[in-house]
Amino acid sequence: MFDVLIIGGGVSGFSCALVLGSAHKKAFVQDKKIGIIAHQKASSLQDAIFYNAYGIESGKLGSDLLVESVEQLQKNYPHINQIEGEKVIKVISVNDGFEIVTNKNTYSSKIIVIGVGSSNLFTIEGLMDYVEPHQKSLPEKQRIQLKNIDQKVAEGIYVTGTLAGHRSQLAIAAGSGAAVATDILVLWNNGIETHAHDSIRVK
Repeated sequence: MFDVLIIGGGVSGFSCALVLGSAHKKAFVQDKKIGIIAHQKASSLQDAIFYNAYGIESGKLGSDLLVESVEQLQKNYPHINQIEGEKVIKVISVNDGFEIVTNKNTYSSKIIVIGVGSSNLFTIEGLMDYVEPHQKSLPEKQRIQLKNIDQKVAEGIYVTGTLAGHRSQLAIAAGSGAAVATDILVLWNNGIETHAHDSIRVK
């Protein structure tokens, strides 16, 4: 049983995972099991090149960034379970959370974070009732989003990136994933405001 399972290995998904991973020293996080289903084949980063993304080296290829994000998470926060080569096809609500069915396995999690793209090819069974037209995309692109309030779809279900209704910019996607991560940290901290920062200052 995961405490949080992130579905999607793009910018918003890995940003969420990195922030959750960085909070591992907090007492209320130490016993939490976190995973990410890092499916990247359909990511829009595969064809991207960046010149206008804050903190990203000019000319960085999106395909390289995808690989590096996997390595960064593994190096810095190896306690987060990275599940590769699997695609989610169904989410089932159960008494204590959710069952997540992929093309290869079934997982259980108390909370799920949906961080896949906003293509109208979205077909995750169990989430289709939340699908609506993307509010910030041109109608002819036929993009979709999941109905949400402040990125919360329903109890235990969060959404990030363009699927949350955000515009397609790397910085926005990264911030979206980080925002959901901090919301989850606050939840774990009994509703008390918290975040995850690193500092060069000795404490």
